[in-house]
Amino acid sequence: MPETEFTPDARLVRRLIADQGDDELRRVVAAGVEQVGQGWDNAVFRLGGPSGPYVARLPVRAAAVGLVEHELRWLGEVTEPLREGPVRVAEGVLAGRPGAGYPWPWAVLTWLDGDLVSRLAVPDRNGLAEPLAGALARLHRPAPVDAPDNPLRAVPLAQRAADVEARWPAVREHLGRDAADVLRSAWESGLDAPSWDRAPVWVHGDPHPSNLVHRSGRDLGIVDFGDVTAGDPATDVATAWLTFDAAGRRRFLDVLLDQGSYDDALEARAAAWAA
Repeated sequence: MPETEFTPDARLVRRLIADQGDDELRRVVAAGVEQVGQGWDNAVFRLGGPSGPYVARLPVRAAAVGLVEHELRWLGEVTEPLREGPVRVAEGVLAGRPGAGYPWPWAVLTWLDGDLVSRLAVPDRNGLAEPLAGALARLHRPAPVDAPDNPLRAVPLAQRAADVEARWPAVREHLGRDAADVLRSAWESGLDAPSWDRAPVWVHGDPHPSNLVHRSGRDLGIVDFGDVTAGDPATDVATAWLTFDAAGRRRFLDVLLDQGSYDDALEARAAAWAA
């Protein structure tokens, strides 16, 4: 993980809400603030105790601040087609400002109840393939010209080639030659495939299994739209390999291709993104 530059705690969250939140948020926070995780970019706090309705996300390093700002700016527009569907997405509640000694913008969103898909056995995830594919197909629609840029997501694979090339020695050392060769073959096939040549579409940017939640292997939710951008949807479709086994992946791809508008090289590029 990258180095943490600031370590928020529940006391800080209480102070920030007291200074910047409305009466409803202050009432919820009075019932409890519990830190429930910390990822690469954010410390995450549930507001209102174990069954609280909101989550506060506070960046732990300066490089993550733009992700929080992007999410709050674009979340409503990007997820609008998903609001009436079976897949749950969060809503923005508060765009927090620096304060109480905390140096960066932060956010409060609605809490999506459930467990991380990454903690679910891979064969047990396949019931999520169809709803996830349908949600991404609805999300992948033409984006406006002012959609946020992201140099690491949804770009032509050639733009990532130098960084990927530099990592192959470590991949071989970690996985062994045979596994590394499988990954390299997938990468090179995608790199050689035609690039996305249609209008940029909205892209979640990072729908890996730890950004998906479920309840009992069903009732899917998608979280963390901090990497949202516009470009090649193959970045998102990589989740077919990151999330599912072969049967689930085929089910996911069949539903996605049936419901969305994609080019013939999508699968090759998506497999390269997964690699």
